[in-house]
Amino acid sequence: MEILYGFGFLILFIVAAICGVALRVRLHEDHLSQGNMDALRLVTGLLVTFAALVLSLQLSTGKQAFDAANKDRSLYAARLARLDQCLRNFGTELEPARRILRQYTAAVIASTWTSEPAPVVDGMPDISKIAASGEDQGLKALINEVGLMVDGLAPSDAFHVNMAARCRSDYTLVQESRWAVIEDANGVSRGSFSRIVSVWLALVFLSFGLQIPRKMLGAVVLTIGVVAVASVMFVIIDLHIPYGGMFGITSSAMREALADMTR
Repeated sequence: MEILYGFGFLILFIVAAICGVALRVRLHEDHLSQGNMDALRLVTGLLVTFAALVLSLQLSTGKQAFDAANKDRSLYAARLARLDQCLRNFGTELEPARRILRQYTAAVIASTWTSEPAPVVDGMPDISKIAASGEDQGLKALINEVGLMVDGLAPSDAFHVNMAARCRSDYTLVQESRWAVIEDANGVSRGSFSRIVSVWLALVFLSFGLQIPRKMLGAVVLTIGVVAVASVMFVIIDLHIPYGGMFGITSSAMREALADMTR
């Protein structure tokens, strides 16, 4: 989808530039006087400055959102591994909870990174029935079952009392990270804003086409500008979709957490 957006921006800007060049050919020389061209350059400079500010802001915002989503995913994986370690330290009583936690983690990996090989854990749910985005009721039931097992502990000695308290705390942190990851996965809708910005940029390249001389060097420079701006728009769109596209978050942290659970 992000690639289609990138090609769409590229085609739009190319068409706008070509329309500008074609319009210049059809205009009478009176319209291309020095005064008119100076006015056109003034307006174009204003549009370019405004577009540059908006693009730089959106690129910075997109990068910050992507970094936050990547950090939340790594923290989520670390907290899952920490919860599993606490369950392991508590003793054999929580082995069923550990098994469910492994099933849950494997299902999250398989449903989030569908293009990668799915991990194999006995008893894990059917991946085809898990929602691709948002909260899935099946995964919610699995992680809630782990929480119920932890809450149902009734330790009889000081060591296990302290371990039970630690496991409950770790489970609470897992739930907090889980919701942060769910919100990150939804991304930020950029549809309407991107369309508005693309219209501004199309007007910029239309004005460039009106001003640029009909020489090979001018065409090359205009082409470089079109490709550069279209690629910036593609990057902005891609960064706001953290689990897809060229800059998608990798599954390495979650897979390392699962590997730690199975040792």
